[in-house]
Amino acid sequence: MRTLTLILCLAASTFAADQRPNVVLIMCDDMGFSDIGCYGGEVETPHLDKLAESGIRFRQFYNNAKCEHTRASLVSGQWWHHVGASASVSYKGKTFGTRMRDAGYRTLMVGKWHAGQTPYQRGFDRYYGLTDGCCNFWNPGHARPGEPEPAKKKARRWAIDDQEFKPYTPKDKDFYTTDAFTDHALDYLEEYREEEKPFFLYVAYTAPHYPLHVSKEDVAKYRGRYGKIGWDKLREQRFAKQKKLGVHMPNTKLSPRDSELPAWKDIKQADRDGWDLRMAAYVAMIDRMDRNIGRLLAKLDDLGEADNTVVFFLSDNGACPDSADRSTVKGSMPWEVTSYLTQGRVWANASNTPYRKYKTTDYEGGTHTPMIAYWPGKTAGGGWTNQVGHLIDFTPTLLELAGVEVPASLPGHSLVPVLKGQEINRPWPIYWQFGGSSAMRDRDWKIVRSGKKASWELYDLSQDPTEMNDLTSIHPDRTAEMAAQWDTWWKDKGKVE
Repeated sequence: MRTLTLILCLAASTFAADQRPNVVLIMCDDMGFSDIGCYGGEVETPHLDKLAESGIRFRQFYNNAKCEHTRASLVSGQWWHHVGASASVSYKGKTFGTRMRDAGYRTLMVGKWHAGQTPYQRGFDRYYGLTDGCCNFWNPGHARPGEPEPAKKKARRWAIDDQEFKPYTPKDKDFYTTDAFTDHALDYLEEYREEEKPFFLYVAYTAPHYPLHVSKEDVAKYRGRYGKIGWDKLREQRFAKQKKLGVHMPNTKLSPRDSELPAWKDIKQADRDGWDLRMAAYVAMIDRMDRNIGRLLAKLDDLGEADNTVVFFLSDNGACPDSADRSTVKGSMPWEVTSYLTQGRVWANASNTPYRKYKTTDYEGGTHTPMIAYWPGKTAGGGWTNQVGHLIDFTPTLLELAGVEVPASLPGHSLVPVLKGQEINRPWPIYWQFGGSSAMRDRDWKIVRSGKKASWELYDLSQDPTEMNDLTSIHPDRTAEMAAQWDTWWKDKGKVE
């Protein structure tokens, strides 16, 4: 009788597993808080906007301000310094790929990894993508016959399942990284179409990270728009739209333009077209990414899985302040392989509207990301949440969706209740560190500094979401206590399972 009961329980467990939701996690690269339409941008992102209309948007969701550090926390569910972060690190402990595969999911990944061991070695059944930092979108390798050498920082490592390439030179002359990632994701979904087990698909786009590469036709769609208004007016327009959409709490104010940046009115007329080109190319990359996301969503419909798939979207950090032009041929355009433009700090300041600072800093402009979650039948369409989330929350969230126990050792908290419109009592504080930048948020209070020898600043985010009023002199004891707590966290190297 005991044996029969066990068999029946296992059968019931298998049946329940078949009903568990699929998960698609989409992360883009170096995109600012205000760029997409549903977070205040003028960029045409109809597919992300549709997800937002049917799902829930987070007003307060955080990343780690830098590519590899964000990915370390995202894939491990740990603070980054407990598992390591670099293009060559071998993460300590399990990745969410391993955990989801152990839970009975088909694990699939395309896109940017930014670690040593490949996704195929760390829990993913299939993988296609860039294992390093950034690459030429038109050709991440060396010159094909009859073509010039692609502009690049260096040759980057790619991987396809268990094969590694350095460099990876695609044969297809129409190759474009964003499209290629989507193509392989669609191929994987089609390959496992008849499989009964649920799938976890992690799509890590490199757009709109530099180099700014996109087709001539895509750039033309936005060309001339930004040279007419400039970055100052753009910040005002985006903030006005954000207020209309309800992106922020009513007391949120637009931070001033970065004091180290020039006003648009002071930019020479002869230079404005070049700045217009940069921003037009940057937003066109986001537009094209959104169309690729539309292809993914259409595939879910085709598979009959759309109603049983949870979709997440976020960015790995704030917009990037890099203003260099590393093109190997002067005057190259974004649709040419010899081009290597960056967005520029002036436009990044607008992309991060209404927040201060950028990628690599732990101010809100570096760590704040749009985050959309859509769970058919569970999320209330068009809703916003003030619940605070962080990258470390994804692993607990995925495990709860998979119906398996969440280890008590994980520092994050499942967001599943938030998706259902419920409150959570998340663990505090939240910590950050990158280079000389450091921060800690404990509920409404946040300390932040911009250098190891810099003084800590203190902000009350409930009253000052854009960090304009440093309260250190008013609350020196609170500042000192929080700073000591941050020091203790940083010295603790953690025990990772």
